[in-house]
Amino acid sequence: MQNETTTINAETRFGTFDADGNYTPRQIVDADVKGLDIEEAYTSAMVVVEDGQLVEGTVVRVDQDEVLLDIGYKSEGVIPSRELSIRNDVDPSEIVAMGEKLEALVLTKEDKDGQLILSKKRAQYERAWGEIEAVKQAGGMVQGAVIEVVKGGLIMDIGLRGFVPASLVELRRVRDLHPYIGQNFEAKIIELDKNRNNVVLSRRAWLEEAQKEQREAFLDNLKPGEQRKGVVSSVVNFGVFVDLGGMDGLVHVSELSWKHVDHPNSVVAVGDEIDVEVLEVDLSRERISLSLKATQQDPWQDFASSHRVGELVYGRITKLVQFGSFVQVGDGIEGLVHISEMSAHHIDAPAQVVTPGEELWVKIIDLDLQRRRISLSIKQAAEGGQVAAEYQEHFGDHAYDAEGNYIGGDGSSEGQQAWEEYYAETGLDTALTGVIETDEDGTSYEYVEVTEEVENDEVASHDATATVADSAVVSDVAEQDLKANPAPVA
Repeated sequence: MQNETTTINAETRFGTFDADGNYTPRQIVDADVKGLDIEEAYTSAMVVVEDGQLVEGTVVRVDQDEVLLDIGYKSEGVIPSRELSIRNDVDPSEIVAMGEKLEALVLTKEDKDGQLILSKKRAQYERAWGEIEAVKQAGGMVQGAVIEVVKGGLIMDIGLRGFVPASLVELRRVRDLHPYIGQNFEAKIIELDKNRNNVVLSRRAWLEEAQKEQREAFLDNLKPGEQRKGVVSSVVNFGVFVDLGGMDGLVHVSELSWKHVDHPNSVVAVGDEIDVEVLEVDLSRERISLSLKATQQDPWQDFASSHRVGELVYGRITKLVQFGSFVQVGDGIEGLVHISEMSAHHIDAPAQVVTPGEELWVKIIDLDLQRRRISLSIKQAAEGGQVAAEYQEHFGDHAYDAEGNYIGGDGSSEGQQAWEEYYAETGLDTALTGVIETDEDGTSYEYVEVTEEVENDEVASHDATATVADSAVVSDVAEQDLKANPAPVA
């Protein structure tokens, strides 16, 4: 078998392998010398190598940490395992096989131990650079397998290590990149720097080109003003991206709600199905602007259609500023009480009259829907007026008797029941009759119910249209009179 194998490969410069994979070096016979002496024949048969040279050889041994390559040199070249592949921590037997012919680059012609050190991955790298530069100039695509997940993206094996940023893996950003390991991708070269060994790839660019015709058709059929259903694909600080079934559109944070939005995730979450209105379609940049709030009822429009100047509304102080205070009078609706409208007398600061969180009645003195501004007055609310429609049930004309005393609205309402329970728990509905107090000088007083006949016809015939503010003043005066006029105990 050995003689037969040698005869078949007599023209080769290398040894041979038998059927069992055993290597037999090339035999030197008299016929090979052709008149030369042994030293001359040996010198002429040995290849000449230099550092950085690309050579080709046959794998003659595969060990755990190195591979021996016969290139026809005076000794086999050594390829350390780290120089076999651009992949990290590989098993040499998974990269090469006995008898395989491969290309290598000469790293060191002779190291300190006299060995010829070669690199398979450097040869692959040099060969790949030339091919990749040609592909980039032609605007083509490269193909390779994903071999690693690193910070910020993926590493692709394209003959060298190509980096794919996470934002360029898909048409939309992907959070978990590990499922892509082992997959074969096509990608476009967007940056190439041999000096820095830097290759940046974009799979998204390939996907965009592959879907260009579909996107163009989708954009042509998308018109501003129409409403579409979509699914929230990602949430970012400046808004949310919505998958419309062909492309993603952006809902800017200012178009998420009629109310103030601190962060988009307070309004929607990834995976939510929402209705949006198309605001703008930019064909040249292939961008779609969307609005979520445009599909919702404008609360300012609702407020303006159900209220008018001169009405009393109930609100809550939300913020104090130097020139007044802001009062929330509806869901997402705030109005301003200027400092001049806070009190009948002069004040230096709003805090002298109100505090944040306080609830009170205010009068609408100006309503500007176009500028979305409402001017309110605490001072004028105290002078009375017609309450807004939503408060009519409890604070309309029917809630007061002829003398202006509050007699309540629908007694079955939850609000009225709550007030009744409050009075029952505190005992305020029993007045102060029978309560005895002792003054500092030792004088004792007993609170008794005081009734006074009113002779003033004008007061007796108090208009039944008394306002909330009027009734509040009457109640305050009555309570002050009761406390200020106790009957002394005999």
